[in-house]
Amino acid sequence: MAAPPVVDIPQIDEQLAVDLANGLAAVEKMLRSSVESEDAFVTEASKHLLEAGGKRFRATLMLLAAQFGNPDAPGVVAGAVVIELTHLATLYHDDVMDEAPVRRGTPSANARWDNTIAILTGDYLFAQASEILADLGTELIRIQARTFSRLVRGQIRETMGPAEGADAVAHYIQVLTDKTGSLIATSGQFGALLSGAPPEVVERVTDACEAIGVAWQLGDDLIDVAAPTSDSGKTPGTDLREGVHTLPVLYALASEDPDDARLRALLSGPVPEEDVEETLTLLRANPAMEQARKELIRWTDRAKAALAGLPDIPARAALLALCDYVVERSG
Repeated sequence: MAAPPVVDIPQIDEQLAVDLANGLAAVEKMLRSSVESEDAFVTEASKHLLEAGGKRFRATLMLLAAQFGNPDAPGVVAGAVVIELTHLATLYHDDVMDEAPVRRGTPSANARWDNTIAILTGDYLFAQASEILADLGTELIRIQARTFSRLVRGQIRETMGPAEGADAVAHYIQVLTDKTGSLIATSGQFGALLSGAPPEVVERVTDACEAIGVAWQLGDDLIDVAAPTSDSGKTPGTDLREGVHTLPVLYALASEDPDDARLRALLSGPVPEEDVEETLTLLRANPAMEQARKELIRWTDRAKAALAGLPDIPARAALLALCDYVVERSG
């Protein structure tokens, strides 16, 4: 089975690209074997989203982080599989929470079967990740437990929404750091730790990866509004149709400018199909987009500051290039 494509990191070192491709191939092989079960249906349900694709972004970051120590150290590939299994499990659960009919261009598990199967499959993947993790040591088990706690808290915060009188933007950023940033931070932390990198390197890589994770999601928020379908590969306004208040929407809703009254009215709930084009046009021209882009850049700058103190090796250059790519892809 061929490895998925390496995340598009501009100006990546040729040897590093080979190392990442080889590492991802090993991760992919172990990932597929780890979801096998004596029960054919459990295997089928577990491989459902696995075979739907994905660039293994978290595994790629972990392999990059391992470059700051010994990238061939025992446990690096297994650690990346733990990360990917955890991420995959959250997708099964997220689709139930969101009642999503499609994931990665294929029917979601809850749509193909039902919510119970989707939830139990996610639980099975978490269990498989835990079994592999048990061989990697108590420190990583503790990190994974804290990460899982953050993932759940982020989901709860998102479900409940901001408290009365709370800052909706601050609440949203906290949700992103927990739901998205936490596992991406752990990807970097696992890679650096398992490769034997020094503690100060582990800390910097962890901080940088969390910031990159938040920035990536903020970029997705902008792409959903700004990018034509042909450029982004997805239909613009998906979040608007679902009534999801992403960062540009939150900034627009917070505006007190009378000229924004029509936009605020359109954004008050899920946007009907007949109003999507008008909403996109107004939102694209609104200062909220630039505000959101500045917040994205604040997070990539934070990542760059952490990376600046790392050894000057190709992996650091690749991570710095990734920071720039996260900004560029957002339009």
